Amino acid sequence: MEKAKMSKLGVPYLRLGKGEPLVLIHGLGEVKEGWEDQYELADQFELIIPDLRGHGECHKSDGISIRNFASDVIGLLEELEVNNAHILGLSMGGAVAQEMYRQAPTCCRTLLLISSFHYFPKKLKGLLFDPRKGKLERISTSGQPSEFAARMALYSWDKETVEKFDKFFQPKRGIFIDSLLACFEVNNLTLLPTINVPTLIVGGQYDAVLPIWIQLWMHKLMPHSEFIIMRNTGHLAKLEAKDRFNNLLRKFLVQQKTA
Repeated sequence: MEKAKMSKLGVPYLRLGKGEPLVLIHGLGEVKEGWEDQYELADQFELIIPDLRGHGECHKSDGISIRNFASDVIGLLEELEVNNAHILGLSMGGAVAQEMYRQAPTCCRTLLLISSFHYFPKKLKGLLFDPRKGKLERISTSGQPSEFAARMALYSWDKETVEKFDKFFQPKRGIFIDSLLACFEVNNLTLLPTINVPTLIVGGQYDAVLPIWIQLWMHKLMPHSEFIIMRNTGHLAKLEAKDRFNNLLRKFLVQQKTA
């Protein structure tokens, strides 16, 4: 296991590899070590992998919001003297990546938005959250992963994938629901058309958390985006289809080097 460092602002992070900086931002209830299957990208890129506020080893738990998540990561990059990086975010992390562009567009060389979202209309919130409210609140109360969460996030139900999910999905009491509610406040409808860096949008074919039509909607709003559907995956293609996922990232990022 890679050893974490702590920034002066209290952001725990992993830093490994050499090359162009690539920031990996985890999703709701996850921890930075959940990118373990992507450590191999350190052979081409300098990976910077933070814990978001209230998640993992980050003890800052006040001010849970997408805005503050983004400003924490921007502050970390400034401290590391990284002026420009590829910013990859999974699910909630993708909303953080978009907010980073809003706050500091010059720090974003590219955006990679994986199984993510840009806006929750009231009807969508009703479809995705309200029927699951009780189970989601139990996750927040217990602070433990659950079979419900795994079945929602995963399409593949093999032992290794489930074990990895349980290892890296570590919701904290209270923080989980606070972070989820912060997601429902996101509205980037006017931001996305203004983003002028190359953007890769990836959706999972069988994503039961954030269905692919949401990512298609994002793609339609973004003039400089590419949209790819990963077949036979759910919300966490990074776990379920590691090799295909990593190769997809490499292909996109290498294209930016030669562009």
